[in-house]
Amino acid sequence: MGTMTETGSPGALGVSGEGDAHATHGYITDKANYLARLKRIEGQARGIHRMVDEEQYCIDILTQVSALTKALESVALGLLDDHLKHCVVDAARAGGAEADAKVKEASDAIARLVRS
Repeated sequence: MGTMTETGSPGALGVSGEGDAHATHGYITDKANYLARLKRIEGQARGIHRMVDEEQYCIDILTQVSALTKALESVALGLLDDHLKHCVVDAARAGGAEADAKVKEASDAIARLVRS
């Protein structure tokens, strides 16, 4: 996993070089929103756990599982969109093997999302 400077200095931003391919991420400008959404998802998962523990009605639990799944899919699609707009576009501008690798990486991620 890559690292980023704690100061958020300009050296931590911009097009990633080969040695620091994960120094910045496309979602970084919306990080607070993603964290808030993930916190709500955590709460939903705990709620489902409680419902099972309390032996609530199956359909009610399934409804909550469906809502949780939709919330996770929404986060995944947002992250994918940010990745395409930031990481893939930057790599495409740089060209070469990095561009090919980023496009393949994005294609593989899309395939995983479609299968899930």
